[in-house]
Amino acid sequence: MRGDRARWLPPRLWYLQGVESEDAKGAPDVKVVDRRWWARDGAVEADAAPLGKPSYVAELEQRLAEKDRMLQSYVEQYKSAAQEFEDARARTRRDVAREVERGRRAMLVDLLEILDNLDRAIEAAHESATAERLVQGVAMVRQQFTTLLQGHGISEIDALGRPFDPHWHEAVTAVPASRQEDDDRVAGVIRRGYRIGDEVLRPALVAVSKRTAEA
Repeated sequence: MRGDRARWLPPRLWYLQGVESEDAKGAPDVKVVDRRWWARDGAVEADAAPLGKPSYVAELEQRLAEKDRMLQSYVEQYKSAAQEFEDARARTRRDVAREVERGRRAMLVDLLEILDNLDRAIEAAHESATAERLVQGVAMVRQQFTTLLQGHGISEIDALGRPFDPHWHEAVTAVPASRQEDDDRVAGVIRRGYRIGDEVLRPALVAVSKRTAEA
């Protein structure tokens, strides 16, 4: 009875194939086929449905694509900023060079005026045939040139009688000092020195007085 009940199923629900008797060795090989039309259609549709990517994988890919777009945008912005910086630096160099050239030309024009005055002094000395007129003319030209240098911030270093300072003076010789207070002072100026602001443009060549043991 038990075997008959196991082999009997409603014809519209299940169909069993390959049912072996209980006396057969091993587990029975049973194949179940669902013949219900609504269940069969759903199974077909499920089998036919393509396997898609998990939602978290698609979200990660979308985020990665967005990061790539942002990175490309940053790279383009960096390249644009770097190009603008290079252009600005080139313009600055050109502007500085232009200003330096303009200042140099203006100074050269002033020097040409001094040269004109020196030519006039020489002509006047030839006409008068006196050395005094020549000296006066040269002195005027020198004063004009000194005024021009002062207009550019250049002034003469006051060295004579001052304590020797290696920052402003350059000693080329030493002379004996007759007094103790004259020791290590500038006794003579061999070549004038000039300064521009608080910086040395050219140090003064000087003779320094030194107190000797005999003195």
